[in-house]
Amino acid sequence: MFLCLKKSPQPNLTKVSSIENIMSDFYKTLKGVSQGIYKEKMSKFIAIAQPAQSADEAKALIKQISNKYHDARHCCWAYMIGSQRDEYLSSDNGEPSGTAGKPILGQINSFGLTNVVIAVVRYFGGIKLGTSGLIVAYREAARTAIEAGEILECHEQATLSFSFPYLAMNDVMKLVKNGDLKVLDQQFDNVCSMTVETDADKMPSLRERLTKIDGVTGVD
Repeated sequence: MFLCLKKSPQPNLTKVSSIENIMSDFYKTLKGVSQGIYKEKMSKFIAIAQPAQSADEAKALIKQISNKYHDARHCCWAYMIGSQRDEYLSSDNGEPSGTAGKPILGQINSFGLTNVVIAVVRYFGGIKLGTSGLIVAYREAARTAIEAGEILECHEQATLSFSFPYLAMNDVMKLVKNGDLKVLDQQFDNVCSMTVETDADKMPSLRERLTKIDGVTGVD
């Protein structure tokens, strides 16, 4: 789960030359679906960029796009998953090795995005572009799709479920209110239970405060 704020669709000033694990509770992704078009020597490249929360979801979206543009010569793609940007994959889908999937993934890196998938379909115009021409075409198509979208800066969220006696209700509710926690589920009886959500980096502090309330269990 992530809390997101709007960001302007501008790439990082320092281009990422390789994929690295970024240990941070923050990450950037796209708000929704966006599209870009690039044309070169009668070939048309249509890029579709959209958010995806898992590799399986990204692959399902790629399949949908491939089916929609079934008459295109190629459907090349790349995705990046996870707040640490450590799960990624790309495909040239029949184009010369390194000319399509890698440039698409490069744009995802340049904008510092994750939890996103970009597919670029190509309608061949009859004139070969060569290796360098293909790299430029797939890179620019991906870039225009990203720039057409809305980038969000997100803060990773974490959830915690715990139980407590009814007599501890006031202390628990005071903590929830003062801690600005989001209550996802709650049940009140002789033994009560609650599931809350907060920023991931605040979770250790929350656990510590809960352990100080008599009778609270499930926070270890």
